[in-house]
Amino acid sequence: MLYQVYESQRALLSPFAEFASATSKLYNHPLSPFAHTPGAQRVSAGLDLMHRLSKEYEKPQFNINSVRVDDVDVAVQQQVAVEKPFCRLLRFKRFTDNLPMLTRMKDQPTVLVVAPLSGHHSTLLRETVRELLKDHKVFITDWTDARMVPLAAGAFTLDDYVGYVQDFIRHIGPEVNVISVCQPTVPVLAAISLLASGGEATPRTMTMMGGPTDARLSPTAVNNLATNKPYSWFENNVIQRVPTNYPGSGRAVYPGFLQHTGFVAMNPDRHLRSHYDYFLDLMRGEDESAEFHRDFYDEYNAVLDMPAEYYLDTIRVVFQDFALVNGTWRVNGKLVRPQDITTGALLTVEGELDDISGAGQTRAAHGLCSSIPKSRQFHYDAIGAGHYGIFSGRRWREMVYPTVRDFIASHQPAVAAEPAVVAASAPAVSEAAAKTATTKVATKFKAPLKARAAVRAPFAPTLVTTAEKATVAKTATAAKKAKRSAE
Repeated sequence: MLYQVYESQRALLSPFAEFASATSKLYNHPLSPFAHTPGAQRVSAGLDLMHRLSKEYEKPQFNINSVRVDDVDVAVQQQVAVEKPFCRLLRFKRFTDNLPMLTRMKDQPTVLVVAPLSGHHSTLLRETVRELLKDHKVFITDWTDARMVPLAAGAFTLDDYVGYVQDFIRHIGPEVNVISVCQPTVPVLAAISLLASGGEATPRTMTMMGGPTDARLSPTAVNNLATNKPYSWFENNVIQRVPTNYPGSGRAVYPGFLQHTGFVAMNPDRHLRSHYDYFLDLMRGEDESAEFHRDFYDEYNAVLDMPAEYYLDTIRVVFQDFALVNGTWRVNGKLVRPQDITTGALLTVEGELDDISGAGQTRAAHGLCSSIPKSRQFHYDAIGAGHYGIFSGRRWREMVYPTVRDFIASHQPAVAAEPAVVAASAPAVSEAAAKTATTKVATKFKAPLKARAAVRAPFAPTLVTTAEKATVAKTATAAKKAKRSAE
């Protein structure tokens, strides 16, 4: 019922949004006489803001048509590699007439980016993909808005999500390097664990960024909402039926508009200030700042519906039962055992200021993947980065991406003759510095791709030690005891 009310409201606001947009241009166009009346700039700015606050935001496009690889412009074509009812596997294929560059690109690693299914479209990772394309062959999961999937396609559960990831890994092949961003860290780890348990080939590397692998550690507002409310509360309060004007009519979903309300409610003052700054930018004629605001909110305000079964499974498995870290999670009847992963390498990335996945939540994957040799386990803390900063923006480009790039490159067969050199410890520091240091550089990658002409200054992650794994385990146990005491 709530979904239908929302759709009716949106239909009523749609003409007003278009009127506001047209009138704003009338007061802003240099050839319009209204643009030269007193207060015209203020009127135009106000109407433009009203248009953006009341319009419907459609799914954005990646629009990655070219990328610069080692000072050569390379064309990029988006292709659908695999299509399933609830997801498409997209490939960004690069083309060039430069034969040396073509040969070089063929030898570059293959990466599968598993985008989150948590409200926003996969285009939220546009900048992630654009940077990766400079040194990799890139695939990404493009999750379908559940309201566009007919009921005849059946339900979509967390188990199905795991199965999709497994199918995509099999399709690409054993040479794949998997990067999971935020929500997918848990199902991706499950998918790879089950592949290992079944004796199948596993990815060469796993990179997990800002995800709730162990949501008991450093709980955030998102974690607290999921743990403080009973499972039935989510069933009864956030699940709605898709209205009749969509192909998925009648499907139970967690609507995008409710998710968007939750996103904004986490930082209402920040969003209010951002919109006010946009209004001032329009009045002052600061076009570059205004365009940046539009680009950000065109992406941020475009949301999708999640299948109810998948969403409720995630609440229960990840945030309430902590089934992965407790060793009780079964996918289609098979126990998820991360300790069965013995090959490949693992890198975890966390943002210092991440207010969605708290400190230690992603890093907990190292304790679970106990059979991966510790010499192939690494962690990187992105100092000064928030949740979005670890996969977009300046810190992604300058800090996180170089680390991910060199980590992947150092674990490819092509560089086996020049293995990565792993230092046993960081350079000696004073006792005082050791006490105050928050990040110790314990690993340096010295095996970038052969084709790279110059070695970039490495942003070296920390080598995960057995002692650190034990600390994570102890912290989790303490958190569990504290929860029991509170109950």
